[in-house]
Amino acid sequence: MEYRIEHDSMGEMKVPADKYWAAQTERSHENFKIGVGIETMPREITRAFGYLKKAAARANNALKPEKMTSEKLSAIEQACDEVISGSLNEHFPLVVWQTGSGTQSNMNTNEVIANRGNEIAGKKILHPNDDINMSQSSNDTFPTALHISAVCELEDKLLPAIDKLTETFKRLEKENEGIVKSGRTHLQDAVPIAFDQEISGWRTSIERDREMIVSSLPYLKQLALGGTAVGTGLNAPKGFDVKVAEEVSKLTGKDFVTAPNKFHALTSKDELVFAHGAVKALACDMMKIANDVRWLASGPRDGLGEIHIPENEPGSSIMPGKVNPTQCEAVTMVAVQVMGNDSAIGFAASQGNFELNVFMPVIAYNFIQSVRLLAEAMVSFNDNCAVGITANKEKMHHNLYNSLMLVTALNPYIGYENAAKTAHKAFDENISLKDACVGLGFLTAEKFDEVFKPESMAYPK
Repeated sequence: MEYRIEHDSMGEMKVPADKYWAAQTERSHENFKIGVGIETMPREITRAFGYLKKAAARANNALKPEKMTSEKLSAIEQACDEVISGSLNEHFPLVVWQTGSGTQSNMNTNEVIANRGNEIAGKKILHPNDDINMSQSSNDTFPTALHISAVCELEDKLLPAIDKLTETFKRLEKENEGIVKSGRTHLQDAVPIAFDQEISGWRTSIERDREMIVSSLPYLKQLALGGTAVGTGLNAPKGFDVKVAEEVSKLTGKDFVTAPNKFHALTSKDELVFAHGAVKALACDMMKIANDVRWLASGPRDGLGEIHIPENEPGSSIMPGKVNPTQCEAVTMVAVQVMGNDSAIGFAASQGNFELNVFMPVIAYNFIQSVRLLAEAMVSFNDNCAVGITANKEKMHHNLYNSLMLVTALNPYIGYENAAKTAHKAFDENISLKDACVGLGFLTAEKFDEVFKPESMAYPK
């Protein structure tokens, strides 16, 4: 490999000649060989830094044109566009497990944009610290990149995934309207419910989760940029924080604003904890829905078997013909991961000391992973399972009429205790509820038929 010599305030470093990073990136690359090539700083953070640095250059050009000249701005903007597009991803090698402030990823960005910008300009006009990092500190840029990436991932990936599954559930509700089946509580038979009512519970759960996620977005849209090292805004021109938030908004199409209190913005990660809590709530509901689906589809002969789900791949290497609810299993595993990530984010957010939280890379890694996994799992579940759910009407009807909990309909006529006696007699003697009730002398056969209408129990007046 060919190298070139780069330098920083600590001296010279050999850097691969074909890479745009420089001395500080190389130091981190050599000093933190933890998860190299596996747990790289998320590309969503890299892209957010591209937006951030472009916005900062524009703000500096407006407020400090003598330092951020139009020539410099043009080169920076072009380099940032390449960062945003992902075409420079190979020049961002650093891992999550580095300094807790994310300083090295900030400098990685500064160095790549400076070197690429100089290449674009055809001369050396940009310095990583003096130009790309102008009016900034790693302490306000990394939390800003974290908020930008969180908002983009939530709005552009997770919310559309929720909407897609919601539409599928709405269709399934219409298709299964009026099909009455046995309800279940405590995994035991319960009074009847319509299948479309059951599906409406699934739909409303994820719709409510969506509302909670959306409610967290205004907090995430407050940016720390402009606070610089400790929140005072040292070395940033007056109005920089407002101007840079406006520029980030233009670049992303999201309505970002400057955080009203930068001391809070640098040290507290409560907005991310709150937002991820809503993401976790969605994961919890998806766990429940996926479990419902695989229970209802269990069988095909010796389980509940009340619904059919798509058969996508063989389920066993030894049992021919076996098909498993694999999409449900993928969703539940993702849900477990999200719940674990929530604990990590909570612990990390609690570790702010004085003017800075230094657990930000691990927060970024877990937050972005949760949103990505959950969004992709929901799309996969929708496309490969939910869209193909159909009711096994015959099995639903059989299970409904075989349920002892239909005896609940008799409560107004024979009382709770007599209804309980009827249910026990029917179960113990393996006879119908009608035979048990008539045999105990509680109702005549004619009166039983008059009041016992299982389908109407799902729609009480």
